[in-house]
Amino acid sequence: MPHIEDTAQQLAAKLSDCHADYIEAHLEDSISSYITYRGKELETIGKNASVGGNIRALVNGGWGFVSFNSLDDLDRCLKLALEEASIAGKEPRQLADVPVVVEKVEYHPDKSNPVEIPLAHKKELLDNYNAALWQVPQLQTSVISYGDGHKRNIYLNSHGSLIQQERRDVALNIAAIASDGNQVQQANMSIGSQGEFSAIQQLDEQVKELSNRAVELLAAQQAKGGEYTVVLDPILAGVFVHEAFGHLSEADFVYENKRMRDLMQLGKRFGRHELNIVDGAALSGMRGSFKYDDEGTPSGKTYLIKEGVLTSRLHSRETAAKMGEKPTGNARAINYRHAPIVRMTNTYIEPGETSFEEMIADIEEGIYAKNWYGGTTSMEMFTFSAGEAYMIRDGKIAELMRPVVLTGNVFETLKQIDAIGDDLDMNQGGGCGKGGQSPLPVSNGSPHIRIQRCLIGGK
Repeated sequence: MPHIEDTAQQLAAKLSDCHADYIEAHLEDSISSYITYRGKELETIGKNASVGGNIRALVNGGWGFVSFNSLDDLDRCLKLALEEASIAGKEPRQLADVPVVVEKVEYHPDKSNPVEIPLAHKKELLDNYNAALWQVPQLQTSVISYGDGHKRNIYLNSHGSLIQQERRDVALNIAAIASDGNQVQQANMSIGSQGEFSAIQQLDEQVKELSNRAVELLAAQQAKGGEYTVVLDPILAGVFVHEAFGHLSEADFVYENKRMRDLMQLGKRFGRHELNIVDGAALSGMRGSFKYDDEGTPSGKTYLIKEGVLTSRLHSRETAAKMGEKPTGNARAINYRHAPIVRMTNTYIEPGETSFEEMIADIEEGIYAKNWYGGTTSMEMFTFSAGEAYMIRDGKIAELMRPVVLTGNVFETLKQIDAIGDDLDMNQGGGCGKGGQSPLPVSNGSPHIRIQRCLIGGK
């Protein structure tokens, strides 16, 4: 079987000779491993390897896309992509300009490849975690899901770009579910890294605490529903900014929805002067980080909101051209089987100057909401479930409560953020889903934030 480097050189010559407005291709080889437990039992364990690629052609405004898992018949795939594009083409379409790049991006040579660690070693670690979960009585069941991957990707286009990049990823998700016969409560943790296996090691105490918290929630009281001053921890605040606001900043969604174009007008004030919301893959060492996106656009740092004002949105080359804005390096595909679409990378609220102690000091009665395990968004409306919650009484963290549900309008909620902490923390667990591509590695984060008049569901 030919190597992707040799195939890339052959394909580069073919692209320049094709009759099309634009053509790009991806070639990819990858290897991954996975382990899952359900309850006390090991459910699945294994390792996968794949080689493949895709060709995307633009002819008179129409896209043709062909993916393949063999490198032996590229002429047929190239011809098919051009035929599809010709059929779809109806009128010219522009792509925003990006520089031509020829580069091999070196991965950190001092870091180990998680895929090379023996499966037996990974299983031994997870066996210990599963045993730690089940040391706690009243546990009904549990779920452990581990995955890692190493991917080499070569991107090339008819303008002359040829970019090779490596990406590595590690993700661990653990859920403990407790029951007393009348109700069920759950506690979760998600941890990930850009390929560093050490990020998921030495978690025995945290895992046992997860089971303990699920059991403790069985005896916790439910908050009375209503409006509260709510403080979100960095994990829940990061999920909020990703799910409730980040997706609204993806330009394909904005462009295709007139109502959102009216709501998401650049220059519109969405929060106080202290509020800054950023997305960018140039942030070092995060799961959503890379040097070039899947259209060869350099990564950067995009201020979606700067000093409370909407200043930008996330773009592919196509959406940037449609909206007369600059590409931001946010065209991403989960693998070679999919065309790139506008996706987030590392999305976060920049830190402010308020300490956590100062943030809660003048709250007579409020709620401290941490972590998360579910939620939905519909346009600008959101509903999130916190993973755990505590009452705040007279400026102090008080009793544990059952997880609360936060709901509201994202634009109104942003305006109600009146304090931003000095303790930014990035969450690298989980992944993002959109357009049938999931889970895409991303990171999100925030310092602690305080929201006035936040609606909490309860009894």
